[in-house]
Amino acid sequence: MTEATKPQSLYLLGHPIAHSKSPVMYNAVYERLGLPWTYSPKDCATDDEARSFLDARDFLSVNITTPYKPLAFQAATAQAATAKLALGANVLVRKGDALIGFNTDGQGCVSYLERTGFSFAGKRVAVCGTGPTALSILHASSLAGADVALLVGRDKERTRRALEAYVERFGLMATATIDLPPARPHHRSFRTAYERTTFKFGSYATSEKALASADLVVNATPLGMKAGDTAPFDTALLRPSQTVFDAVYGHGETALVAAAREAGCTMFDGSGMLVAQAVATVLTVCDLADVEVKLEEAELFDTMAQAAGFDC
Repeated sequence: MTEATKPQSLYLLGHPIAHSKSPVMYNAVYERLGLPWTYSPKDCATDDEARSFLDARDFLSVNITTPYKPLAFQAATAQAATAKLALGANVLVRKGDALIGFNTDGQGCVSYLERTGFSFAGKRVAVCGTGPTALSILHASSLAGADVALLVGRDKERTRRALEAYVERFGLMATATIDLPPARPHHRSFRTAYERTTFKFGSYATSEKALASADLVVNATPLGMKAGDTAPFDTALLRPSQTVFDAVYGHGETALVAAAREAGCTMFDGSGMLVAQAVATVLTVCDLADVEVKLEEAELFDTMAQAAGFDC
């Protein structure tokens, strides 16, 4: 039996994940593709539980969300460039004896925003956060054509270390013998993105001018997942000309999205990113499982968005 004809177990690993739309999305698309695959939530409350689950490798693939992306990165026996640059994996795929780690967060964010009509070419992008999701989005913005990519966090020194380490990793890959080509026709190769993007860092307190002048502001922190969470920065800085993207979804309107709406910004929550990165995940898993996907990316997106009840 091939991977396409035998039952397979796929999971979402994280905590908490009761709000997640991933199971209904993935089960809908795998059913449409005619695959006998089952996608289930795996809520692990501790690192030890999550580690034991990953070590057992009783799955074809696992999607990973907060707080286990660094743990998944460590569990992988091989990492794609996206995971290495973000120091975190949100997808693990079993291929023979290998467990391969990927990070599709940045690809999902960029793909969705481009789907809405936003162009990264020549733009100033500010990403709030210093974790794997933030670094993945920062990197994808650079590949998509951003002129300036700003990483902003609570602590300026910690943010500096995170950015400098990322840029060092990026430089080693970008200056390798073989340049990684653009993923899409209008995007940049690794080398071109590394050479043409100006990377900056700062704290919310020291980067007010940069936040106010950014074309796109992204929240890649967990702020907004809990009731009463504030926005990561002073939202009085927002201007109507800006696009604001909050990676958080499923917890009601966040303080950042509400403030962006009030300021007249173009704003989006994380539901579209969730679907777009899920499309990338489906294509990756099917490719490694030698399964032909006969649907276009737009059809995959619409199938999963409809299953989740998202209007995006």
